[in-house]
Amino acid sequence: MNIKTHQAGDHKIAEVISDDVLINNPEEGLQLLVDLYYQDFDKIIIRERNIIPAFFDLKTGIAGEILQKFSNYRVRLVIVGEFIQYPGQSIKDFIFESNKGKQINFLDSVELGVEKLSK
Repeated sequence: MNIKTHQAGDHKIAEVISDDVLINNPEEGLQLLVDLYYQDFDKIIIRERNIIPAFFDLKTGIAGEILQKFSNYRVRLVIVGEFIQYPGQSIKDFIFESNKGKQINFLDSVELGVEKLSK
């Protein structure tokens, strides 16, 4: 895993770069959050491929547990990927509603993620 830093005013944005699944469960999600938080990152970009596919099946509860940690720590998160591959109206609605806010966003490019987190 590598971290690329983007600067947005006074804030550092961490772009997590890896070909591996880094988040298999809520504990690993929290560990990644804490590791980056204590490196002074309060905004994180991670790719969909770095998160276990079960995250995108809302029935598992994995997404809720992980994203609640990001909200509690007030760390903004952008997940970059192609989410059309996930069937079901609930995940589509969840992504749509999340993208209305600033805390958690699902976008299709790192560039859009940096732009969103810069505001």
